[in-house]
Amino acid sequence: MSAVQLKNVSKTYGGVVAVRDFDLEIRKGEFVTLLGASGSGKTTCLRMVAGFTRPSAGQIFIADHDVTRLPARRRNAGMVFQSYALFPHLTVAQNVAFGLKVRRIEKRERDGRTLEALRLVHMEALAARYPAQLSGGQRQRVALARAVVIKPDILLLDEPLAALDLKLREELQAEIKEVQTALGVTTLFVTHDQKEALSLSDRVVVMRDGTILQVDTPAGLYQRPRTRYVADFVGGTNLVEAVVAARSENGKEYTVTLRQHCQCTISVAQHVGDEFAVGESCWIGFRPEVAVLGKLHDNGIDVSVRKVAYVGEWWVVDCGGANGDGIVVKVGMTSTAPQPASNVHVSWPSEQTLLLKKEPNAGGSVDG
Repeated sequence: MSAVQLKNVSKTYGGVVAVRDFDLEIRKGEFVTLLGASGSGKTTCLRMVAGFTRPSAGQIFIADHDVTRLPARRRNAGMVFQSYALFPHLTVAQNVAFGLKVRRIEKRERDGRTLEALRLVHMEALAARYPAQLSGGQRQRVALARAVVIKPDILLLDEPLAALDLKLREELQAEIKEVQTALGVTTLFVTHDQKEALSLSDRVVVMRDGTILQVDTPAGLYQRPRTRYVADFVGGTNLVEAVVAARSENGKEYTVTLRQHCQCTISVAQHVGDEFAVGESCWIGFRPEVAVLGKLHDNGIDVSVRKVAYVGEWWVVDCGGANGDGIVVKVGMTSTAPQPASNVHVSWPSEQTLLLKKEPNAGGSVDG
């Protein structure tokens, strides 16, 4: 059963398309993330579910009720903003209890539910403080407690951690997931941070220019991206232009020839997704962490090392191929990093080689 459903939802602003024919079903208790760069339309989608923005076309359902034209106050949705949006003249407890008070919940129940929500986010000891007396992380915990205390049909989070430093972001990511799991609340999360999306979500919706490019589990999205954009946006991918030379009958294995690497052929095994014709131009890709320096695997190309960076858990080796393509290899710290300007062979497994369609350049959009 779907907790939330968007059917053919579109939104335009003065002729500019922000969201186009958006279809998505979110199951009860599921954590779904809208992931995309600025201008992808993800925030517009969230605002339409919340009731802050009315769609130009399509329908939105929450808990099997058509809420397309209902105002935000009549949707049982809890919202967490990037800017916290706490009332400065109210204490922590009063901020959390505000939604219950508006709903005319009796004081004894209101106080009990407020304390329970504050305990969930480890803020009960600061219930009497005011927002100005809290850190950014503490304010966001209060905002989360205020959103869940009403027992929403859906929890909506609009880049709630974007203003925080990395260490605090990681702490609050874990706490958000802990609260969501404990309550079993259906959650729609918006972020432009790929790692955040992969670590938190049951499914991730990758958006570009107001449309959905791919909906998948974090592992499926990372291991089996369907387009060049998704492959490059989610985690970073080495991409090289190629031409299909041969394909198996079942369409799961291909052989391609790299355009600028003379007589260099690459094998693609276990391909999932679009089919390719012999002679078709395409991209082949592989993740930096599956590649090695040396001829350990059948697939490989000769490159020149441009620079080497130390990042703690990896040596990041930036190389240039014969056609100037940037090839990045992540070498474990137990290995010896090559020297800049040296020539090396980079190889990777055929079963971890991506085969991707050539795509036309997409147009612009508005909003996040």
